Amino acid sequence: MGAIREPAKVKIIVGILAKDATAVEAVRSTLRERFGEEDLNLEPFPFTFTNYYKDEIGDIPVRAFFSYETLVDRTEIVDIKLWTNDVELTIAEKNGTPGLRPVNLDPGYMTLGQFFLATTKDQRQRVYMQRGIFVEPTLYFQDGHFHSFDWTYRDYQSEVYIKYLEQVRARLAYQHSTGLPYRLRAQAQNNKH
Repeated sequence: MGAIREPAKVKIIVGILAKDATAVEAVRSTLRERFGEEDLNLEPFPFTFTNYYKDEIGDIPVRAFFSYETLVDRTEIVDIKLWTNDVELTIAEKNGTPGLRPVNLDPGYMTLGQFFLATTKDQRQRVYMQRGIFVEPTLYFQDGHFHSFDWTYRDYQSEVYIKYLEQVRARLAYQHSTGLPYRLRAQAQNNKH
């Protein structure tokens, strides 16, 4: 029988879909209050993978990603997804569009081996956590790169997402090996000399 031990902490990454960069920036401080210091961001760029969000967000929304330095237990994804749902509703109410989300927040977490997205919808590949929240293994890491599953959303298979997530993974690996945030890497190397 294998020894039971706590898994390593994970890195939180939040994908944002919004009508424009201004809307992304408006929610950024709310995310920072919840998750702390940002680690690596993918600045807003046109989201052209699907028109699914046209009615809620507009014809050409933008996508951005934020990752955070503070590592958490993976079970926290349930509270995080419930919280991001509440933030979406609050923004919709302030926007005067209850029921239509002008900002869509997609929280996920990264281990060294996989990237998971949190969702409220059940499917064959999703694992139920609790309180109505599931996680979906979205990408797996092998031979130095992230790879998709048959069910992985098309945008998460794109080169721009994969490249960004591999950079986030390198920062996570550094944190796991040193216990330090990546931004302190140069300082830590200077202290060795």
